[in-house]
Amino acid sequence: MRKKVDERIRTLISNGVRNKHRSMFVIVGDKSRDQIVNLHYMLSNELKKSKPTVLWCYKDKLELSSHKKKRAKQVKKLMQRGLLDPEKVDPFSLFIESSGVTYCLYKDSERILGNTFGMCILQDFEAVTPNLLARTIETVEGGGLIILLLRSLTSLTNLYTMVMDVHDRFRTESHSQATGRFNERFLLSLASCKACVVMDDELNILPISSHIRSITPVPVKEDSEGISESERELKDLKEQLSDAFPVGPLIKKCCTLDQGNAVATFLDAILDKALRSTVALLAARGRGKSAALGLAIAGAIAAGYSNIFVTAPSPENLKTLFEFVCKGLDALDYKEHLDYDVEKSSNPALKKATLKINIFKQHRQTIQYIQPHEHEKLSQVELLVVDEAAAIPLPVVKSLLGPYLVFLSSTVNGYEGTGRSLSLKLLQQLEEQSLMSANGPISGRLFKKIELKESIRYASGDPVESWLGGLLCLDITNSIPKLNGLPAPNECDLYYVNRDTLFSYHKDSELFLQRMMALYVASHYKNSPNDLQLMADAPAHHLFVLLGPVDESKNQLPDILCVIQVSLEGQISRKSAIKSLSDGHQPFGDQIPWKFCEQFQDTVFPTLSGARIVRIATHPSAMKIGYGSQAVELLTRYYEGQFAPISEIDVEEVEAPAVSVVEAAKKVSLLEENIKPRTDLPHLLVHLRERRPEKLHYIGVSFGLTLDLFRFWSKHKFAPFYIGHIPSAVTGEHTCMVLKSLNSDDLEVSDFHAFYLDFRRRFLRLLGVSFQKMDYRLAMSILDPKINFKELESTSKISNGFLKSTKDFFSPYDMKRLEAYTNHLADFHMILDLVRTISDLYFQEKLPVTLSYAQASILLCIGLQSRDISYIEGVMKLERQQILSLFIKVIKKIYKYLYSIASDEIQSTLPQPKETLMEPHKISVDEDLENAAREVEDQMRSKSLNQQDAIEDEDSLNPELFQQYAIKDEDAEFANALQNGRQIPRDGVISVKSSRKEKEEHGKHRESDKGGNRRGRDEHGSTSKSNKKRKSSR
Repeated sequence: MRKKVDERIRTLISNGVRNKHRSMFVIVGDKSRDQIVNLHYMLSNELKKSKPTVLWCYKDKLELSSHKKKRAKQVKKLMQRGLLDPEKVDPFSLFIESSGVTYCLYKDSERILGNTFGMCILQDFEAVTPNLLARTIETVEGGGLIILLLRSLTSLTNLYTMVMDVHDRFRTESHSQATGRFNERFLLSLASCKACVVMDDELNILPISSHIRSITPVPVKEDSEGISESERELKDLKEQLSDAFPVGPLIKKCCTLDQGNAVATFLDAILDKALRSTVALLAARGRGKSAALGLAIAGAIAAGYSNIFVTAPSPENLKTLFEFVCKGLDALDYKEHLDYDVEKSSNPALKKATLKINIFKQHRQTIQYIQPHEHEKLSQVELLVVDEAAAIPLPVVKSLLGPYLVFLSSTVNGYEGTGRSLSLKLLQQLEEQSLMSANGPISGRLFKKIELKESIRYASGDPVESWLGGLLCLDITNSIPKLNGLPAPNECDLYYVNRDTLFSYHKDSELFLQRMMALYVASHYKNSPNDLQLMADAPAHHLFVLLGPVDESKNQLPDILCVIQVSLEGQISRKSAIKSLSDGHQPFGDQIPWKFCEQFQDTVFPTLSGARIVRIATHPSAMKIGYGSQAVELLTRYYEGQFAPISEIDVEEVEAPAVSVVEAAKKVSLLEENIKPRTDLPHLLVHLRERRPEKLHYIGVSFGLTLDLFRFWSKHKFAPFYIGHIPSAVTGEHTCMVLKSLNSDDLEVSDFHAFYLDFRRRFLRLLGVSFQKMDYRLAMSILDPKINFKELESTSKISNGFLKSTKDFFSPYDMKRLEAYTNHLADFHMILDLVRTISDLYFQEKLPVTLSYAQASILLCIGLQSRDISYIEGVMKLERQQILSLFIKVIKKIYKYLYSIASDEIQSTLPQPKETLMEPHKISVDEDLENAAREVEDQMRSKSLNQQDAIEDEDSLNPELFQQYAIKDEDAEFANALQNGRQIPRDGVISVKSSRKEKEEHGKHRESDKGGNRRGRDEHGSTSKSNKKRKSSR
């Protein structure tokens, strides 16, 4: 049965075509596929040029195959089963065959970027994500249709409880119940889109699209040639510049007036050839930024630029740019293969992305892609083009600037490029420098900023664009309000945000959500619309905001100073942890427990409960004041139970049963139900004292490792336990995970210390491998070595943790080389092999030697990271001689300690003398002398008595004893002695010489008497002496 189509549907399509605006249809019902043919027919009649191309996106399989023979078999089976109306088979088959349908799986949706279609069909709503929604809708040109197919629903509110495919990623073992808050907000937002109609599969408009009742046809402002005012201005610009080379041929490739003006501005800067000049191009998605840059690069080639470098987060982002470079070269009469060659990547992951274009028409010229962190390759560059600069970290972009022409392009609003606030920071600084150089003698960079507002595919003011930007929080650069004041951090309080109220699509809730997302975009590297669904539906995620003092008398939303997004993790069973280790597979979610389990092969830690800070974003006007630190401190105290009274902590929280909107809506039909935001909602903001905290053991963070971020978390006592070995290809940053133990009855703070020490040892070993290119300041902050041992140097006692023996690390020859170097007798290359061992020992705190920070940094660079002196000169801004001087001081201090250890070792091997105990005598010195004198007197007395007794015992003298003194021939001897007239002396003693023979006989006599008593020996001795002298008294 034929049915007349509602005239309002025709009017909506007609108005879209005239205004170059897109229209959107949501069709509910199992037969919605049949209405696609009718909508396509109506659109074709309005266009009157050519049939619109169709993009059909689906999850895994189509109801009817895209293959002609397979589709014919499927149609035959469906007709036999009575599931297909024979009258509708031919129109749909004809539509499929004649409309040039492009089929695309949702998982392959990236390949349609840059393409344009007249109609986009989205089926399998449960597989649609915010990213897919934005990516596919943006491919539709002005006047085209977006058709969203839904299966039969008893009520539209069934979408609230629909299980989405992405919910599988949100569920964890301890948090398995996902809530469809995003779907609720999506459905409510459809009523606010003036170009959207929700209808059933018979094209009956549902009450939620009541705004369509008052639709009327609109006229289009066109001149006699049938073109709009903006098109007329673009045509005039092309005519004015048609004779100028190379501007004229390139401007003809532009599609909008904004794009033409941007290309002209770029070419002015190129032909001016001024060094230290920067041109920034800012626009939302789909404005033709990459095309304008590509045409400008082609103009630079024509102007004679030789070395042009292009950078972007990935070569795949430059597909459109290089495509328009080639189009621009073709417009300038350059022929491929004759005048230039294109080199593509052989890496399958890059999908044949263009990496280099070599031009050799006049002289050798090069357009080459480099990675963002390869700024050292820019020594000979003349023009540098940075595409998607907002997706590159701000310090990296700053390092790319130099004494050459720089073009910057950034997506400020859109699903691809929302990231760190390039426009709020870098561009503001460049603009200030440019003003200073223009008004004073200071020479700075010249700066120009271009903005593209007119879309390439559709006209400005497109209602679908406004709806999509509001739904996915894409256009929020203007949502950051100016702060009314900056209260002291200690006056601020942390509040819990109720997500049911936040995503309820109330006016105030929407404004608060937009402000929260604006802080995310301004503060973090990369955001995507999928983050919004994660915030809304993930069961383990919670939101907190830091607000200043709230004045309840004023009926307005308070200023958001800081936003924290937290994910509860842990409480995983031991069985699951053991299974994960054995399988080598980690489930979604619970990042910190699974990573900890993998790194330390520990199955106990996953059973603990914890929280991971997913994001922390501070208002861009309130940076470096202390709001982030205050928010982290309050969050830690909250989870430690310091806010809730003790009596309330153990009370079980009883939630009031939520009113089922779905059950209420089932009582009416689709054509009668009226969908409105809920009214029975709790307060949006809850003070932490009014909410019972979850019982946690730890708080963790996972972030891209930078010096500022690491110092921030270290300041709050977070300790690292994991750093990824492979840096991000986009940012060049390593992933870092840190932990902080909470004061809990079940776990002591020291329990994590052993894991931290193990991480520290592993990181120390990897500094020369995976982390060789890491900034030395960051490495020093991670190691946090003890370099001050002055309290130990004053004492000779050595702790047990220090090195006590050099035998295992240094040979005697090594010690000699160290000694030679410290005495300036050898070059430092002679000990380079020992520096690694010395560095390992020092940073393990086994060498108690005090060093300065600069000395320790040089030791780390040379010993652990194997860096040369030239590199250290660049990063530490020191002269070579200064570095070598500091280094030799380090080696001298360490050698002194090693030498003392070696000396102690040698001393311990030598034989030790026996110690004599010196004890005081029991008697004094005087008494000892008296006793000794008394003993001598007694001995002398007894000796004299003994001699007297011996004399008395002898009856008479023995003549034989005196025979030895006998003088033979005494007369002759005396006469001889008295010759020469000598007189006898007065004492009567004269000397008479005995003969030799008598002495020999006397000697024999002494030999025979040797065994006699002492007295005999004395007499014998006195006799021998008397041989020379004898007394004679006459």
